[in-house]
Amino acid sequence: MSLPAETIAHYRSQLSCNFKQLDDAFAGCMQHALNVLSEQGVQNYLAGASLVCKIGRGFDPVLTYLEEMPDIAAQLGESTLKQISAAVWQISRTPNGRAIPLFLQTLPEVARRLGSAELLGNYLSILFELMERTTGSIHGFHTTIPSPALPKLLEQMPYLINQLALGGLKNWIEYGIRNYGKHPPRQEEYFSLQSADSKAMLQQERHGTLFTHHERKLNLYLQACWENTAPLVPYSVDFRDVREQQPYFDDYGMRLPDVFNEAHGVSGLDRYRAVLAHMAAHQRWSSKVVVDNFSPQQRMAIERLEDSRVEWLAMQEYRGLRRIFTALHPRPDEFACNPQTESCLRHRLAVLSYAILNPEHGYENAAIKGFAAQFHALMPDATMQNMVNLALEFVAKTRLQSDQLPKVYFTDTAIPYRDDNRHLWLFIEESDDEDFFEDTQRDDQAQQEHALPPRHYPEWDYASQTYRPDWASVYESLHPSGNPAEIDALLAKHAALAKKLKQIVDLLKPQNYTRVRYQEEGSELDLDVAIRSLIDFKSGANPDPRINMSHKHDGRNIAVMLLLDLSASISETPEGCTQSILELSQEAVSLLAWAIEALGDPFAIAGFASNTRHEVRYQHIKGFREHWDDTVKGRLAAMQAGYSTRMGAALRHAGHYLAHQPADKKLLLILTDGEPSDIDVDDAQWLTQDTRQAVKELDNQGIYSYCISLDPQADDYVQDIFGKRYTVIDKVQRLPERLPQVFMTLTG
Repeated sequence: MSLPAETIAHYRSQLSCNFKQLDDAFAGCMQHALNVLSEQGVQNYLAGASLVCKIGRGFDPVLTYLEEMPDIAAQLGESTLKQISAAVWQISRTPNGRAIPLFLQTLPEVARRLGSAELLGNYLSILFELMERTTGSIHGFHTTIPSPALPKLLEQMPYLINQLALGGLKNWIEYGIRNYGKHPPRQEEYFSLQSADSKAMLQQERHGTLFTHHERKLNLYLQACWENTAPLVPYSVDFRDVREQQPYFDDYGMRLPDVFNEAHGVSGLDRYRAVLAHMAAHQRWSSKVVVDNFSPQQRMAIERLEDSRVEWLAMQEYRGLRRIFTALHPRPDEFACNPQTESCLRHRLAVLSYAILNPEHGYENAAIKGFAAQFHALMPDATMQNMVNLALEFVAKTRLQSDQLPKVYFTDTAIPYRDDNRHLWLFIEESDDEDFFEDTQRDDQAQQEHALPPRHYPEWDYASQTYRPDWASVYESLHPSGNPAEIDALLAKHAALAKKLKQIVDLLKPQNYTRVRYQEEGSELDLDVAIRSLIDFKSGANPDPRINMSHKHDGRNIAVMLLLDLSASISETPEGCTQSILELSQEAVSLLAWAIEALGDPFAIAGFASNTRHEVRYQHIKGFREHWDDTVKGRLAAMQAGYSTRMGAALRHAGHYLAHQPADKKLLLILTDGEPSDIDVDDAQWLTQDTRQAVKELDNQGIYSYCISLDPQADDYVQDIFGKRYTVIDKVQRLPERLPQVFMTLTG
């Protein structure tokens, strides 16, 4: 069914292109685009075509873009619409504009072969690097001579992209640039595949099993054997950081390398099958675990044992997988790691993993044999929670002091067919662990409160000047909720003080402007650049089009954590006051939170109390990603006092979250009414010195800690802990006024 004339005219008016030839082709292109693109995608499609029209290269590039980009966007994602139009514009700003038609004409085959937006971005990076390094200049300042290599390379690209993985293509191009970069005729011979050197290098880089050649076969394997229809998305390890090179899966599909070489007698195709089987087994049998309170060593052990569990279950269904898994799994030498000089936990886990996989492992270590036997005794009815318990037991019973050494033994510990296990973990608070992931999910409140295991922290023994490892156990939870109207009433009570705070906040908000120069579009003309471009134009050189400038605010970049002492003593009412310290703290924190929210700084609020070293309670009142709203006010209204003040462990746990915030300045404010203490500690100096050591640790992490004490006797100990970074508020009733003032002074 053809589009109505009014619809065609509507979309045609959005395309800033006046070629008469376009009228005949536009309706067909537009109808196809509407069939495969979203509404926003159509807008980006027309905007991209308008940009291509502005490059001044005639009608052909525009028509090619209009005809080919809907299918490319449907295959790789609509982000490619802007990506390709921006690439065309970038090429047009160089002397290589004549290569644009070739670039667009070869794009459909390149996109079909690459199969993902990420690889397309890597491909564009390769082309731009080639263009930059082979485009010539007469005077050494402005590029004026087009690249002799670029058009020849684009002519051969449909053939090359089907012969080489993207990493191999990059190496082949790099060889040509390095050896013939200053010899244009030989560049043309090399990149047009006419020289013997070019063909020999191509043969050298042509290796392995290309994903694109077997994509259909792998899709059928996944559907037939695992009843799994997840999309398969390739990536190139040559363009990724080391930690991102493992396969993985997420909501958008299973991510696989674009090429696999034969390894240990296993073909590249079987390696793909092993990776898919492992990930499909995880999707079928694994579940998520709250990660925040596990140490990195414990997480590593849980991952290895859960990997072994799902592989065991997969091998029960498909016996032939055992041969592939056993061949691809490295066989570590159990005596290879020296525990005197290296951290051997990673090595022990690899040994255990192989012992579980291969009953004929031949290892002599009693612990390895014992835990492998425990694993097999639990199967086939074992759950992921069984693996968590077994992993924690393994880490505890085989632990060595050297496991903390920075030198880690890596040989034969990486298992290449296993994914990175990002799908196993559920995060309560943000940290840099999940920056590597594309998405994080939150569990419900019940899981947060009841399913979290403790997080263990060391404690400083000032007598021996050493740490007692894993001495304090911190249990965290989400604070119960109350009535947010109570907090609104407190804010209304201090309306006059809030008005003064607003004036201070307005002064602290970023006011300064910073110039951003070299802009093609901006708020005003950059006169120096404009004059220089005019001189270049008059002298026959390409002028710099970035002759405008704009301005932006020079903003704050501060992250704040407010840590509240919720020990039993804050329920007392000081002499001369009509309110308890708890009630005054609620008022002060409400005003401070309101002020920080107005400033726009990311901040969090947490409270702590302790009942011996075995139970340090840490309650989240506000997370960094939450806003100051009724949910947070409800938690603050429900604050209650109880137990003791083991401050060192609470500081370390607060620092764990604050350290991972992407801010230039990180401030930890501690509000307390007394010195560190707990019922299981008789030495008055023990917890004071531990807290002092915790403050030093925070300093080493770049976290500025500051204490607001409500104890009139605090001068006797607070300076020993915090140095000069403290304020003692003798008149507790002035806390709602003084706490925001202290914050403004520290961050202004």
